[in-house]
Amino acid sequence: MRRLGRWLVLLVLCAVALQGVFALRIALMRFVDPESTTFQRSEIWRLATERHEVLWSQHWQPYERIAATLKRAVIASEDASFTDHGGVDWEAIEKAWERNQRAEARAEKLQAQLESQQQRRAANARPAPPRPAPVAKIVGGSTISQQLAKNLFLSGERSLARKGQEFVITFMLEALLDKERILAIYLNNVEWGEGVFGAQAASRHYFRVDADQLGAMQAARLAVMLPAPKRFEKRPGSAYVSGRAATIVSRMSAVELP
Repeated sequence: MRRLGRWLVLLVLCAVALQGVFALRIALMRFVDPESTTFQRSEIWRLATERHEVLWSQHWQPYERIAATLKRAVIASEDASFTDHGGVDWEAIEKAWERNQRAEARAEKLQAQLESQQQRRAANARPAPPRPAPVAKIVGGSTISQQLAKNLFLSGERSLARKGQEFVITFMLEALLDKERILAIYLNNVEWGEGVFGAQAASRHYFRVDADQLGAMQAARLAVMLPAPKRFEKRPGSAYVSGRAATIVSRMSAVELP
């Protein structure tokens, strides 16, 4: 029992020390721009091993040299309560959970219907080609601060432990950095396509302008891409992107900037 107790104490001390490391690194970000994130380093490794080359574009832009249109568009699209919450939007999480529950129920219903059809065809000796099982579309309720916490320090795995750590880091970010700094770090490190990171690189890549020259519709198009940049970069002018961008533009005037 004593040995088990010592191991438990050691684990607790290691966990506390890890949180201290996170807190120290975040505190330094008040004055020092982060050179890379955990997600970016994992992408570099993936490109190097899968493509055998790393095509990378990222250029840090100070907060004041990023267009207000992009700041408003990203907040309107990703986190409308950014300036009001303390890092976690509990209402958004609750709504996302409810949507996911409904999506899973629909997927289960479709799967049952598919299995019933296959059984009837088998009974009538008319085998049908296999069809992929319906998959529920999972949506998240993560704030900009939560997204930054995950990208800076954590892996993309889905687990309660990782989510718990994300919450802790999110509260550290909110306690040690102001909203303007959080948004600046986010906009300079978020992915906007394969090997395209940050507002300046995205602005040059898609529109051939600097990040401080983005118009409202250009900024809104970039904001639309954020949930799935690798998918949207293949068709940045699609009807979905255009329609969603128009919706974001209509909301931008109501956004409060930090």
